[in-house]
Amino acid sequence: MKIAVLAVQGAFIEHEKKLEKLGAQCIELRKKENLEEDFDGLVLPGGESTVQGKLLKELGMFDALKEKIEAGMSVLATCAGLILLAKDLTNDDHRYFATLPVSVRRNAYGRQLGSFHTTEEFEGIGKVPMTFIRAPFVEKAEEEEEESLFITSPIVGTFYSASAPDVPAFVKVGDQVKAGQTVCILEAMKLMNEIESDFEGTIEEVLVENGAAVEYGQPLFVIK
Repeated sequence: MKIAVLAVQGAFIEHEKKLEKLGAQCIELRKKENLEEDFDGLVLPGGESTVQGKLLKELGMFDALKEKIEAGMSVLATCAGLILLAKDLTNDDHRYFATLPVSVRRNAYGRQLGSFHTTEEFEGIGKVPMTFIRAPFVEKAEEEEEESLFITSPIVGTFYSASAPDVPAFVKVGDQVKAGQTVCILEAMKLMNEIESDFEGTIEEVLVENGAAVEYGQPLFVIK
């Protein structure tokens, strides 16, 4: 696995050493040309977010990295990295990648002069060296809406909600279903075809009336 570490400022060396101990190959992102190399994940290290954000744009890396993040690339963001990713900063007007749906407070624990090292007791472990810095914290995380999934008809046929007129339907709204569970029958050329769910979730809506004709690919159920 190859991990790219933003290396324009901050604690990038420390991240690289830890990742290499875990068996990952690291490359440093110092200029736009470094983005031409393929990599599997990205690390945004701690440091000065204002400086990092400024250099990302001046060095021509900002837009390309944002596209990779928005396309689903895995990102580890530490301290300043969290600020770069946050959609909103509650005590700063700057915005950077804004791809993480959280509201973050910068310097949430005071000024840098208030940072310190100490050793204190940690229950179940003993004395542990600790470092306290002016790290940000997440004040609010947006709730993501669950995506609806559709069970669709794999054939042209007639929809039946149960195996016979006098028995209960295979599923109804509100039922929990598992992948592979039968949810209805489609009759085609006098053959009764059991249709199974491809997903695990809750039946939110039945889209077809019992006995109705259905087309290939037509949505039958909504699942969340």
